Amino acid sequence: MDTLKHPFFEMFDDFVKERGAKNDWTTSTYEKFASVKNHLLAFDKDIQFNDWNEFRLTDYVNYLRAEKKMRNSTIDNQLDFLRWFLRWAVEKGYSENRDFDAFKPKLKTTQKKVIFLTWEELNRLREYPIPESKKYLERVRDVFLFCCFTGLRYSDVFNLRRSDVKSGHIEVTTVKTADSLTIELNNHSKTILDKYKDVIFENDKALPVISNQKMNDYLKELAELAQINEPIRETYYKGNERIDEVTPKYALLGTHAGRRTFICNALSLGIPAQVVMKWTGHSDYKAMKPYIDIADDIKASAMDKFNRL
Repeated sequence: MDTLKHPFFEMFDDFVKERGAKNDWTTSTYEKFASVKNHLLAFDKDIQFNDWNEFRLTDYVNYLRAEKKMRNSTIDNQLDFLRWFLRWAVEKGYSENRDFDAFKPKLKTTQKKVIFLTWEELNRLREYPIPESKKYLERVRDVFLFCCFTGLRYSDVFNLRRSDVKSGHIEVTTVKTADSLTIELNNHSKTILDKYKDVIFENDKALPVISNQKMNDYLKELAELAQINEPIRETYYKGNERIDEVTPKYALLGTHAGRRTFICNALSLGIPAQVVMKWTGHSDYKAMKPYIDIADDIKASAMDKFNRL
């Protein structure tokens, strides 16, 4: 096959354009694939479809590990993105090389820690008296707590309009998966909406949501002030080297911890998984399993309270 007719990087751009339009990619997905392309260009700007044999794929893994200092789990993700593109190229007739199908390097990985707030930590964050000089943290806290009490992702709370707020519930079409969700309001989420009901935000937004990056930064600042500092040990691999890092919980907090906090606490309160999944839009138990395991651990330690009576 004439690879010059279908240059690798030109076809990569076509792939991004076509898949992005078809799957309605978000900005962050486009950014992810721009980063994938940059890594491939830095690896070999002249590479073509026929070059991707087992040796070249192994070279790429070694490059990502040695030059880009990537963890095994990140390399795994990069390979998944590359395979997706190479598979698409075969389906389109731009390439006949299927060596990537058989390429399965043994990369040691560990399951990522689920970062969430326990009830005690959630209350500590909620009740922390924010100093006068840091009042900008108040709105960040309100939005984060709203996620903790509804299970909304950042993209959906950012998108929430007043017209989505009904009597006793909110109606949301999720940005990531286009699921239509009805989420009942509890006293906590209702109080936060009521606090801002007379404040006017652009695009008729229901809450004062700032950019994700800024919110993540402020969230860490707030959690540090509120002493959410339980040491969290994370284990990952670079090649065969095992690396253990211990970090205070506040440094690992981001907007997505709100959704995880909602799920873990809902399950530990005894709310059935299938009910929680209706609120969050999860479609299978596989995605819920890490949360169910955490809820089981919380329940086991809760039973210990009887021993102290």
